[in-house]
Amino acid sequence: MELELRFFATVREAIGASTARREFRTGATVREVLAELESAYPALEGTLLDGEEIAPSITVLRNGTHVVHFDGVETELTDGDRLSITPPVTGGDG
Repeated sequence: MELELRFFATVREAIGASTARREFRTGATVREVLAELESAYPALEGTLLDGEEIAPSITVLRNGTHVVHFDGVETELTDGDRLSITPPVTGGDG
């Protein structure tokens, strides 16, 4: 199946692109996608997953809805899904 992946901030910088289309096995989970990204991009290693869970500093949306409203890292994905991966946003006046 093909997924549209969207990357923001430091994740985008590590990957070198803001979007990508990638093939995954049918029924792949959020955990599998994040693990594959960490494996493919060494700069991301240990930043997307914290053990078997999504790292506390990462937000993952499936088609615009936070995956905690589905089955978290066990959320199964379907062909054409859009997965957005966002680190926390910081900044402002100091």
